[in-house]
Amino acid sequence: MMISFAVVLVLMFMPILDGHNPMAYMDNLYNSISKGSAYYIPNAQASVDAYQGAPLAVTVSMETSEQAERFRGLLTGQGMAAAATGKQVAISGSLNALLNEALADADIMYANDAARILAKHGYNERQVMYDWWSGLKALEYELNKQRRFDAAKLVNLVQAKAVETAYNYYGITAESISNKIGIVLLSLVFYVVYTLWYGFGIMYLFEGWGMNLGH
Repeated sequence: MMISFAVVLVLMFMPILDGHNPMAYMDNLYNSISKGSAYYIPNAQASVDAYQGAPLAVTVSMETSEQAERFRGLLTGQGMAAAATGKQVAISGSLNALLNEALADADIMYANDAARILAKHGYNERQVMYDWWSGLKALEYELNKQRRFDAAKLVNLVQAKAVETAYNYYGITAESISNKIGIVLLSLVFYVVYTLWYGFGIMYLFEGWGMNLGH
């Protein structure tokens, strides 16, 4: 049993499924399924649409002066006024407009459409999303300092549920579990059987050596 277990284990790390090993194949499959169920952007958009807060007037601190300039570029012309000085970005205007722009870019990224992000902003799509993530994080911090907790909570929602999720799932094709239910059930059954396989193999191995458990 242990020899056959080891043979199967070796096969699991060989590229026998569409050029991937079974471990990588299943990892990609479950990532695709989870992406299909982690599309929170419409819910975040509804929360932003429902927000009726006061206009923004805040200065945020970015990691570098280069990032501050990039973040200023993301905001300018989107219903916001932004000016970068060193690592600082002074922002004024509508929070809804800012968050709508972040959600729009996250939605494009979630669809793996790098060309649209590049055409829109002129630089790497992952960097765009990271700049949004960093800018929103800095904005949440400043809003909390202003005791505008509802606005800060909304910014965190967009950052975590839209921008961060879009970044993490970029490059993965969303898949419905209903389309892959057969292989999902097979993988779960295999996991249980393979675990028992190893457990009984160890037990019989020790029994063959004359070793017994006791208390």
